[in-house]
Amino acid sequence: MVGAKTAMRDQLVTTRNRRPLLERSEAAGEIARHLLAAPELHRAATVAAYVATGPEPGTAPLLHALATAGTRIVLPVLLPDHDLDWAAYAGDDDLVPARFGLFEPGGPRLGPEAVATADVVLLPGLAVSARGERLGRGGGSYDRALARVPVGTFTCVLLYDDEVGLDVPVEPHDRPVTAAASPAGITRFVSAF
Repeated sequence: MVGAKTAMRDQLVTTRNRRPLLERSEAAGEIARHLLAAPELHRAATVAAYVATGPEPGTAPLLHALATAGTRIVLPVLLPDHDLDWAAYAGDDDLVPARFGLFEPGGPRLGPEAVATADVVLLPGLAVSARGERLGRGGGSYDRALARVPVGTFTCVLLYDDEVGLDVPVEPHDRPVTAAASPAGITRFVSAF
């Protein structure tokens, strides 16, 4: 199972790295447009999100729109054991470089349990199955975070269109998501878990 995940990750990362910058930028705008129109985000007082890096679908347009609308945003802070702490997003000027090329808020830490206070959790990934099984980068950070999120919370992975509906290898610790947002729209899953 681990070998299958590694091979799939390698293939998906290679494909992402080949995407033109214009495609990445357009994808970020489309994903933001779809999510901002979603009823789950309209009702959300707090959104847990992240700052996309490298070839990931961009999150900047979405973060800016949510902040402008007055939505409280919490972003992850990677801990040494690869668990996630959280801190409030106070704008791009408050973001500081972190390990692995990530960016995180420079403000006070809220604790790993802070993700449970979010009405919506937006998270990165490399692929998702038709049942909501998400393939991440392999550190387990978001699987641990999702274990703290109350059942019924809108959990959505941000992907490119060709990363949605793939046959994703699954292990017992993997946590499914309820939706995927891509440039084509939002796909909601009826999980069998």
